[in-house]
Amino acid sequence: MAAPVSAEEAAASEGGGPDPAAAGRPLLLGVRHHGPGSARAVRAALEAARPRTVLIEGPPEADVLIPLAADGDMRPPVALLAHAVDEPGRSSFWPMAEFSPEWVALRWALEHGVPARFIDLPATHTLAWQRHEEPEEAEEEAEEAEGSGEAEGRPESAEAEGGCAVRTPGLGDGPAPDRGRTVERGEGGAGAGGGSGVGQGSGRAEASADGPGDADGSGADDEGRGSGGVDGGRGSGGVDGGRDGLRRDPLGTLAEVAGYDDPERWWEDVVEHRATGTKDPFAPFAALEEAMGALRETYDRDAATPEDGRDLVREAYMRIQLRSAQREFGADGVAVVCGAWHVPALRRKVALAADRALLKGLPKVRADLTWVPWTHRRLARAGGYGAGIDAPGWYAHLFASRDRPVERWLTRVAVLLREEDRIVSSAHVIEAVRLAETLAALRGRPLPGLSETTDAVRAVLCEGSDVPLALVRDRLVVGDVLGEVPAGAPAVPLQRDLDRLQRRLRLRPEAAERELALDLRKENDAERSRLLHRLRLLGVEWGEPAASHGSTGTFRETWRLRWEPELAVRVAEAGVWGTTVLAAATAKAETDAAAAGGLAQVTELAERCLLAALPDALPTVMRVLADRAALDTDVGHLAQALPALARSLRYGDVRGTDTGALAEVAAGLAERIFVGLPPACVSLDADAADRMRRHVDAVHGAVGMLDEHVDLPARWRAVLRVLSRRDSVPGVVRGRAVRLLLDEGELEPGEAARVMGLALSPGTPPGDAAAWIEGFVGGGSGGGLLLVHDERLLALVDGWLTTVPADVFTDVLPLLRRTFSAYEPGVRRTLGELVRRGPGKRGREPAAHAGTPGFATGLDERRADAVLPVIRLLLGLGPDPGTAEDPDPGTAEEGMARDVTSREGTASDGTASDGTAYDGAADDRMGDYGRGDGARAGGVKADGETGGGALAGVGA
Repeated sequence: MAAPVSAEEAAASEGGGPDPAAAGRPLLLGVRHHGPGSARAVRAALEAARPRTVLIEGPPEADVLIPLAADGDMRPPVALLAHAVDEPGRSSFWPMAEFSPEWVALRWALEHGVPARFIDLPATHTLAWQRHEEPEEAEEEAEEAEGSGEAEGRPESAEAEGGCAVRTPGLGDGPAPDRGRTVERGEGGAGAGGGSGVGQGSGRAEASADGPGDADGSGADDEGRGSGGVDGGRGSGGVDGGRDGLRRDPLGTLAEVAGYDDPERWWEDVVEHRATGTKDPFAPFAALEEAMGALRETYDRDAATPEDGRDLVREAYMRIQLRSAQREFGADGVAVVCGAWHVPALRRKVALAADRALLKGLPKVRADLTWVPWTHRRLARAGGYGAGIDAPGWYAHLFASRDRPVERWLTRVAVLLREEDRIVSSAHVIEAVRLAETLAALRGRPLPGLSETTDAVRAVLCEGSDVPLALVRDRLVVGDVLGEVPAGAPAVPLQRDLDRLQRRLRLRPEAAERELALDLRKENDAERSRLLHRLRLLGVEWGEPAASHGSTGTFRETWRLRWEPELAVRVAEAGVWGTTVLAAATAKAETDAAAAGGLAQVTELAERCLLAALPDALPTVMRVLADRAALDTDVGHLAQALPALARSLRYGDVRGTDTGALAEVAAGLAERIFVGLPPACVSLDADAADRMRRHVDAVHGAVGMLDEHVDLPARWRAVLRVLSRRDSVPGVVRGRAVRLLLDEGELEPGEAARVMGLALSPGTPPGDAAAWIEGFVGGGSGGGLLLVHDERLLALVDGWLTTVPADVFTDVLPLLRRTFSAYEPGVRRTLGELVRRGPGKRGREPAAHAGTPGFATGLDERRADAVLPVIRLLLGLGPDPGTAEDPDPGTAEEGMARDVTSREGTASDGTASDGTAYDGAADDRMGDYGRGDGARAGGVKADGETGGGALAGVGA
């Protein structure tokens, strides 16, 4: 191993600055987390200094996990996961990518046999600190919301600042959306190093919408790219931004001082695009330390709040660990890799007793740590990671490309676009490279950055369109890279069982979303389905059921799969239910059954137990279901529960599950619905009547699936007859009952027309009649096609509509619009055509307008003959021997005249020869019916006389 003095001599001989380690001081390497420039600089500095130990910002409990970083099966991006043993949902992550300086330092130490240690505040304290501060935070937020008058009036800096400066000591304190607390810790706040180099962030952050438990509790990152960055939505700290802006985004402040309005562009110009052959490997760290020292002087001078004290606690612990390492390895044999924000604090001379006093009395919890896979998408700030970066895929490319990064990047973009069937040639790539270099020169940048390459891709490869550019950003700039951890990494027993099942079923977790089609008749697919349903029952939402394409059979299932890193936390949480997926799902189902709040929840749980094949849990669930069904007297609850039971019986048939007990409960439930439904439909308001109509539809569908009980369908049809005849039942329910009877063949079309005529008679209030129509032909149940094919019913509706008095027409119009707007556009257009010429007149009208409006129905042979010479010429047949050589000079003019005026039966004012207007009101929609003066276009004349075709006014 080369002595530190050798590195100093080498640096001095090349004209660089002295090696800090050679001066008897530790080598402090302040970095920007997830920065490829920082990562390269760290490796160069470690190669030059050759320290005897490497200290890295991170939880010290993870020291035993460091050797796994050298395992051949460990592939970044990965993350350290810490969770409380007694509350697994309370957790924190420390993400690392291949281009993260902390990962580079770990790998360098392992490759050179140098001890590596984590020196940040232990996870046992940070996880406990979350728990103790939650009640206080809730009270403070409530008081602040009450004082400001708006719940969301808090400044975002309270959530953005990272490290110990805000909310919690170096941890993200965001609540998990489901249960427990999941925090993705990205070092926040210090644009250039305000937090943990491994994403150990802080600040309280809400859970990300992208996935469960992604409560990235970091604010701005140590790289200035976090929430406080320009892209973070709060702007840079700025020279005049105050100490909050300074702590949130110190790189933004430095960039503004340098004359940049974008901290990202400044960082790329001074670090990422810095020549790798720089003589002094320590120069960038010295310059960054000096800059951060000046910023910390301003910040620490005003430090007085508890949030500021959290940074002090973390830095006190790091100084204690640094002293210990110096005693063991010597002052000149220690290298520290941490966020640049902390470097001035670690360099500062502070009494050991003072540091220990800050750590006295910190709360503790028992914590477990392990490695888990991570994704580039979760490294992106857009994914909710406060310490994230905008372009993890781009940064990974910069780190991996030793030469010609722009050319290689644009070649990758071209390959992606070609895979998507876009025409991209080598000439496109060459021109895009030239454009990117030209843009960089015009903007005064040393090399093209992401903005220049993006502009070049948009202009050349995407031809100015942002649609393919969005694909490039999603697939390449961000990417779906999923890391891997070795099998020997610590894990809860449930996770190990899940890993075993994934390997056996060949169901590999992937970061990219994909569809999985299963055929339940195949054993392997059936087991896959059971696994996914069991995981969903445990709250591990790896897969989401989707609609199957091309098949409606119950033996088909389609899933959308996407593995998120936070699912490792959900698995750890579910570990309290059992050591295997089957045992845990069984125990969880039994507990959920006992705690279910309603009958519908229990029936849904029974369905899920059948889907997940949990035979041991089903008896318990069925017992609870029977008890709840016996005690529940609400017909609405019973109607909600029956469809789930019917579906369960259906699935049981496909999966070979014994559903005898379930069938008995379903039959009993149906009987109680048949008895209680007619009385429950009396004296309902409009909203309650609409809910009851939906219950009737649901029960009708469920009874159709209970075909083993031959008497149930007959009993149900009898109930429908009762509902259709009772005047006390709301019109929407009566109309739906008549429609269901008609669909089942229990009511002849003529009888249905008679019943409709009675329901729409002049003695029926218009509101009730409109509700009856909605129940009969509304609700997306195919009522539009029924009116199209049975013009007797259409004539009844049209005739009733023409008799509605003008003063009440506006009251029923919204209901009618809602009914007819649910139809497909083609159905509405056909109805409009039928109403225009009058229902019931099909086949008796002249066929002049059976074709497309504006065109004659017959063929104009003279005009057709005019194109024959051209066609013969195209086909190589030569001129028609029967055609005269000299055509009539007037033929062209006459043809043009015919083109304009010979559309038979069509007038230029939009009126057909038979006097029927087709101004579009009855074509794609059925007109604008209601007017303020009560007159209806096409239905009521100006003097109040009612005309034909009134239904043309009811449109979508």
